Amino acid sequence: MQYKTQMEAARNNIITKEMQVVAEKEKIDPEKLRERIARGQIVIPANVRHTSLSPEGIGEGLKTKINVNLGVSGDCADYTKEFEKVKLSVELGAESIMDLSNYGKTNTFRQQLIEYSKAMIGTVPMYDAIGYLEKDLMDITARDFLKVVEAHAKQGVDFMTIHAGINRRVVDSFKKTRRITNIVSRGGSLLFAWMEMTGNENPFYEYYEEVLGILYEYDVTISLGDALRPGSINDSTDAGQIAELIELGNLTKRAWEKNVQVLVEGPGHMALNEIAANMALEKRLCHGAPFYVLGPLVTDIAPGYDHITSAIGGAIAAANGADFLCYVTPAEHLRLPDLKDVKEGIIASKIAAHAGDIAKGIPGARDLDNKMSDARRRIDWEEMFSYAIDSKKAREYFESTPPAEKNSCSMCGKMCAMRTTNKILNGEKVEFCTK
Repeated sequence: MQYKTQMEAARNNIITKEMQVVAEKEKIDPEKLRERIARGQIVIPANVRHTSLSPEGIGEGLKTKINVNLGVSGDCADYTKEFEKVKLSVELGAESIMDLSNYGKTNTFRQQLIEYSKAMIGTVPMYDAIGYLEKDLMDITARDFLKVVEAHAKQGVDFMTIHAGINRRVVDSFKKTRRITNIVSRGGSLLFAWMEMTGNENPFYEYYEEVLGILYEYDVTISLGDALRPGSINDSTDAGQIAELIELGNLTKRAWEKNVQVLVEGPGHMALNEIAANMALEKRLCHGAPFYVLGPLVTDIAPGYDHITSAIGGAIAAANGADFLCYVTPAEHLRLPDLKDVKEGIIASKIAAHAGDIAKGIPGARDLDNKMSDARRRIDWEEMFSYAIDSKKAREYFESTPPAEKNSCSMCGKMCAMRTTNKILNGEKVEFCTK
């Protein structure tokens, strides 16, 4: 049996080599994995041309994955620096990297990225259209947009954000909704502008079947972009966001009919008390498709610390069913992130994903936590460092103010609770005064 996509293989009772790798990583029965891929509840984004890929699964019953955004802009067009971020992301264990470059000819960088990275690679073709086609927005045709999608697919991109849900009906709903921040999705705003200037329907919606045909050919997972994601906590769960989500549910089913794997993208900015309901709503309206969320950022007033506002929301989202977290760095809303920002964003996102996995009861999620706790009880610093998400930082903090008492830290010294309890349980005396 010949198959083009992981979904098509799964529906024909074939366990692919990618499924076998993911099953081993996740410690899940391969047959159970295959069944969930066949139903669309799990995806393995794996373009047939991305030969350096180490496959990852995203979806129900699997560990929450994280994505790193990078790429050049007109103000920061240094591809060398961006590749340093790529190497750091892979080193820190990010499962996915999205190239969001929006300036100049991005083909060379993207090709190098695909050849180097064992992580999944995602793009937003809409960002690349103007530079790739060397046309102004209004002069780009519907067919032109499809050319960019095909170019990215041929290069080996594993998943693409396609803002197909912002059609004329959704735009009408958006216009009637009084938002503070209007449209904050870069791709969504460009499509909205193109639609308004030309009077045409969204080309990705109008020619959706052709888009699916391109993605099917290379097994590119479609990541259905949320053009109307909330850009402030005031705008979350409004009519525009929900109207688009309903359209994304319909587009999900149409993609599955063509054996194309689907991710659905979500908010955005959102108050804590709305996050759980939004996760349940996506799963219901989009038929259990894996949910890919940006944050959500739970407050709007922390520029410089939005990796924290995002991690708070991301942990709650993951605990309530989100499958894939897009990292946010301290530079969010302020500038292109530098190498330090990228590291902080990745670590914050990994913490959120792990916390969510513990809450979801993912098998084995608590194992390292229990090992860390046992090492703390025994005051074994080397073992503690080995379990830390950022072992380098943990060691640097400990060694920056070394304790006089070996089996303690500089905060508690001889009054360390672990030391005290260990001594008593071992039948020793606890003494503080030396003669």
